[in-house]
Amino acid sequence: MIATSIKWTRHNLFGKPFDVALSLLVIPGALWLAYSILDWALTTARWDIIVQSLRVLMIGVFPADQAWRAWTASAIIAAILGAGLGCVFSFKPHHGLVLALVPLLMLIADHGDPQNALSAAGVVAATSLGWVLTSYLPLSRKAMPAAAFTGFIVVVAVMAPPGVGLWGGLLLSVLITLVTSVLSLPIGILLAFGRQSRLSSLRIICTWYIEVMRSVPLILVVYWIWILMPVLAPQWGLADVARGMIGFTIFYSAYVAEYVRSGLQAVPRAQTEAARSLGISEFDINRSIVLPQALRVVVAPLVGNVLDIFNSAPLVFIIGLTDFLRAGQMILANPQYGDRTFEVLSFLLVTYFLVGSMITYAARKLEDHMATSAR
Repeated sequence: MIATSIKWTRHNLFGKPFDVALSLLVIPGALWLAYSILDWALTTARWDIIVQSLRVLMIGVFPADQAWRAWTASAIIAAILGAGLGCVFSFKPHHGLVLALVPLLMLIADHGDPQNALSAAGVVAATSLGWVLTSYLPLSRKAMPAAAFTGFIVVVAVMAPPGVGLWGGLLLSVLITLVTSVLSLPIGILLAFGRQSRLSSLRIICTWYIEVMRSVPLILVVYWIWILMPVLAPQWGLADVARGMIGFTIFYSAYVAEYVRSGLQAVPRAQTEAARSLGISEFDINRSIVLPQALRVVVAPLVGNVLDIFNSAPLVFIIGLTDFLRAGQMILANPQYGDRTFEVLSFLLVTYFLVGSMITYAARKLEDHMATSAR
């Protein structure tokens, strides 16, 4: 192993004179930067603000006495996500060990207070249960769509009593990401097929919609939906959260449509022509032959779209919602914590990085799974 490491280092870092100069410049700088960050994090930073403000960061201004609702909703969402992971790659013991670090870290951060740690352990257990279920019971995967739909309804029912407008924190950012990702995919697929339709009117409408959405900023779409929905449909009385999710879905559906359209164009035309010659209907051709191959091609862009949604969730501040980033700003607005800017922003940075890394890791496993299935 040592010989392999030396060979890799010589080949990749010191193979050419320019590589040698660049390595001697970058490596010491990177080591110094890493040492400085660790030294600040372990000796100077005061992380007690994160412990004291964890509830605000996780669930925003949601009532403290109703926090059990947020933990219940988190467990349901975690079970759905775990079941989704089980459809892609099997649960292994080291996955459980990594998940077990979450309640352990919360126990350490709360100085031995088991309340939040036990709640986090419940979320981890729900994730593991869903993951194991779909990993080792393939028949359970057929119930995934119905179970996920039911789960989201239960989440809304559990979280709604204190008031939908009180949803916030990281939980709100995750909900916006999940709802937008799930709804924008079928809408985007329909738009992609509509843009390639032989019906000129349908093709023009879909093309117009896609181009308009891709030509305006997301914040404008969210703001206009927030303003127009009470005017166009006052009888519905939609909450700000619902209007924000509608704006996100309308916007990102156009991008999904373009990703799917690029995948549709990658499917060899000979396959569709052969299917038509066999008398297969256009609907069956698109559903069974074209679409599976197209989605396999555009997995990476679609996952990138999910990351964009999560990173764009802070834009809901414009309609008065308290997302994860806005919760951090609320904490720093308190004069008592005015000197803790670096600690709060570092926690936000690490959390966004970890969530993005998990999504990327799952995407790579999904690509490997789909590539194996295609062989």
